[in-house]
Amino acid sequence: MASLVPLQLLLPQQLEIIDPASKVHSFAVVNALAGLVSLLALPVCGALCDRSRSRFGRRRLWLAGGALWFAAGLAITGEQTTVTGMTLAWSASMLGLSAATAGLTAMIADRVPVGQRGLVSSAIYGPQALGVVTGIALVSVLALSPASGYLVIAALLIVCAVPFLTRFRDTSYEYDAEPALSLRTLLTAMGRSLRNRDFAWAFGGRLLVNLANSLGVCYTLYFLTDDLLVPDPAGSLLACTALYLVAGVLASSVAGVLSDRLGRRRIFVALAALLQAASGFLLASFPNLGITLVASAVMGAGFGAYMAVDQALITQVLPDAESRAQDLGVMNIAAVVPPSLAPLIASFLITSDRGYPLLFSCVGVAATVGVLLVYRVRSVR
Repeated sequence: MASLVPLQLLLPQQLEIIDPASKVHSFAVVNALAGLVSLLALPVCGALCDRSRSRFGRRRLWLAGGALWFAAGLAITGEQTTVTGMTLAWSASMLGLSAATAGLTAMIADRVPVGQRGLVSSAIYGPQALGVVTGIALVSVLALSPASGYLVIAALLIVCAVPFLTRFRDTSYEYDAEPALSLRTLLTAMGRSLRNRDFAWAFGGRLLVNLANSLGVCYTLYFLTDDLLVPDPAGSLLACTALYLVAGVLASSVAGVLSDRLGRRRIFVALAALLQAASGFLLASFPNLGITLVASAVMGAGFGAYMAVDQALITQVLPDAESRAQDLGVMNIAAVVPPSLAPLIASFLITSDRGYPLLFSCVGVAATVGVLLVYRVRSVR
C-alpha cells in the first residue's frame, strides 16, 4: 500500500495540481531519481541487515526502522508544493522502503522450507493486493486530497507493521566474523552474486518482467484521463486496480500451490510472464475502456502468479545462506527499481508519434524476453 498507492494515484494527482502542463515529464523525473536511490540503498541495506546484531533481532530491526522512516517520508512528500520538493522527499522515502524490504524479504529464505515457499509467497501476495485496493479506495471514495491521502497511508503502514513486529522472532544464528562493510566489500559481494549464472539469469528475468508490469500500470491514470477521455478517471482506475488485484490473488493462490506440489518453478514463471505480455499486446491493439478492464485482469493474473512463484524461485538461487539479505538486496533491485524507472521510459514512449500503443507494445516485448531469461536458470526445475 505504502509504495504502490503513491505511484499509481497520489503522486500523479499531486503533480496534476503542481505542474499540470508537464506532469508526464515531472512524474518521470521524480520516480527516476527515487529509483536511483533505491538502486544504491537496497544492496547496502541488505548487507547491513546481514551484519546487524541486536536483542531486537536483525530482520525486525530493519523492518521497524524502515517502516518508521518510510511513514515519515510519506507525510513529508504530501506537504510538498514544488516538483523539486516532491523529488527530494519521495527519494528520501526510498531509504525507508529499502530498509524495510531488506528485513522483510529475507525472512522467507530464513524461515520457510523450500517445498512451502510457493504457498507462502502466494499468501503474501494477498495482503499486498488488499493493501493497494484499500489504499486507492480510501483516497478515491473519501475524496481525500493528496496530502491527506499520504497521511492516511503512512498511518496504516505503521498500524499494519506493529502486529508482525510484536510476534515475529528472528531465527537464531551462529555468526561468523565478517569484514567491515565498505564500498569495495559491497561491490565484491555483488559481483560474486551476479557471477553465479543462475542468480544472474533470474535477476535479468525478474528485472524485465517487473519492468513490463510497471510500464503497463504506471500511467494508467493519465491514460484514462488524456487518451481514453473517461468521465471518471479515479473511479475507472479503482475498477482497473480491483480487477488487476482480484485476478492476481486468485492466480497466485493456484500457481503457488501447484508449483510446490509439482516441484516446478520455471514453467509457472514463464506462463505468468506470458499473460502479462498478452495484456500489453491487447491494449496496444484495442485501446478502449472495456479492453482496458479485461487487460487489467489478465495482467493482474499474470503478475500475481509471477510474484508467487518467482519469489520461491529466487530463494533457491541465492549463492550464500549467510548473506541472504545482501543477495536479496541485489535481487530486489529488479523488483523495486523498475516501478521507479518505468515512468521515465514511458514518458519518452508516450510523447512519441505512436504514444500509448507503443508503450503497451513494449510491455509485451519486455515480458516475452523475460520469459527467455528465466528459462536459462538451470538449477531450478
